[in-house]
Amino acid sequence: MSNTYLPPELLDHIVDILHQKRKVLRNCCLVSRSWVPRTRKHLFARVGFETEEDLESWKSTFPDPSTSPAKYAKTLSIDCPHAVAAADGEPGGWIRSFSNVVDMKVCSQRTYYVDEAGASLVPLHGFSPVVKALYVDFIFLPSTQIFDLILSFPLLEDLTVINSYDASIDDDCSDVLPTVVFPSNLPIFTGSLELSRGGTKPIGRRLLSLPSVIRFRRLSLMQFHEEDIPLTTRLVEECSLTLESLDITCSLYGMTI
Repeated sequence: MSNTYLPPELLDHIVDILHQKRKVLRNCCLVSRSWVPRTRKHLFARVGFETEEDLESWKSTFPDPSTSPAKYAKTLSIDCPHAVAAADGEPGGWIRSFSNVVDMKVCSQRTYYVDEAGASLVPLHGFSPVVKALYVDFIFLPSTQIFDLILSFPLLEDLTVINSYDASIDDDCSDVLPTVVFPSNLPIFTGSLELSRGGTKPIGRRLLSLPSVIRFRRLSLMQFHEEDIPLTTRLVEECSLTLESLDITCSLYGMTI
């Protein structure tokens, strides 16, 4: 063939077919500079920072967030939020470069209060305007911080909270929640809600305190105490018009039902 030129659309289609073959995609990056954007779309579709070293490696490899492949990420996982600095979430910081993330996971693998006490979720607030699914798992982080993070994503549909701590609820069982300033655009909440372990009571109560109606289609709730039953009932009733799937796990009197 005298002309070996292939249309860009065809090259993109070939790279898309290889989306699960990461080693091959890395080799594609070496073939031509024009191939790099399409291969990065798949290579960096999922980004995870399990340790502080992972985070520092990313920042040193891509010192300029504006030219990093973060814009290709659709899923972002951060297991070391204590290592995230306030400057990281400011304009020009690395967090804001992940502006197309749809699925977000943030949790702490540490088990000591001192580690989570140093974590701040504020830099993560609204970092991606298109987040639709959020997974949060902390042991000692107050539910106020977690709820503020939840409300910062206006398009949020699916929510999972595994653990959450709220001294005002756990200590005195007060019916009065700390005042929360609600944003003008509240999340949609039309997907799934999963509250497990310590997240059921504090986050469930805060969801019910919202000025807008929640319309989850799928509920997965865990109960540990008899006083959790009224809360679970209220959540189910609130979503009764849209509810399609309901899963309630009861661990009462040492038994799982």
